[in-house]
Formats: sequence, C-alpha cells, structure tokens
Amino acid sequence: MVELDFEKGEGLIPVVAQDYETGDVLMLAYMNRESWLQTVKTGMATYWSRSRKSLWVKGETSGNIQRVKEILVDCDLDTLVLKVDQQGGAACHMGYRSCFYRKVSGEEMEIIGERVFDPEDVYTK
Repeated sequence: MVELDFEKGEGLIPVVAQDYETGDVLMLAYMNRESWLQTVKTGMATYWSRSRKSLWVKGETSGNIQRVKEILVDCDLDTLVLKVDQQGGAACHMGYRSCFYRKVSGEEMEIIGERVFDPEDVYTK
C-alpha cells in the first residue's frame, strides 16, 4: 500500500480534483488516512470535511459523484491530484462545474463559470 505523509498537515493532505478528460481543475479538498483508504478501496472520491469533521463521499447528497480514474502523488508524498470522471455536471456545492468559477479582475471578482444547478434545489439543511 502507498504510504502518504499525513503528519506534516496534522493528519490531512490537500487533494486537487481534476477532470480526467479536459484537465479542468474542479476543486480542492482534504483527505485523512481513512478517506484515502476509502478512496483507493472504492474508486469513489472520499474526502475529509474539515467543517463537519467527518468523511464525505463526493456527491453523496447531490449525486455529483467523482469516479477516480488516476491518482498522482507529489514528490513529498503529502499532496494528491485525483483525475476524476465528474458525474452529474458539477463539482461545486454552489452549483458550478468547478469551485474555481470566479476570476480576479483588478480589485473585483467576476463569475466566469456557468451554474449547472441551484444548490437550494439540491441541498436541504
């Protein structure tokens, strides 16, 4: 089994999710050892939610799952790139394909992404 270095990040490593076919950066999340093992075992992107302090299978609520096609590990064994098949059209909980749907223009931000779904229709509190 691949041993990643979870110690530097106090038990967490950053993970960039990238569209397998287009190369678009979809999101940044974190994994702990448990979510890493679950991802490898199931082939479904599973992260550690820092806000909820629990495992989070991407798309569990929205249906916008990420099937892992390839995993890249950096030279320090403490950062991952997941190349994924993003199903359902959106990786962002705000309803955009990518979490990086805004661009800085001077002192302003402009929305450059197109919303795929309305989060109020998908998520209930």
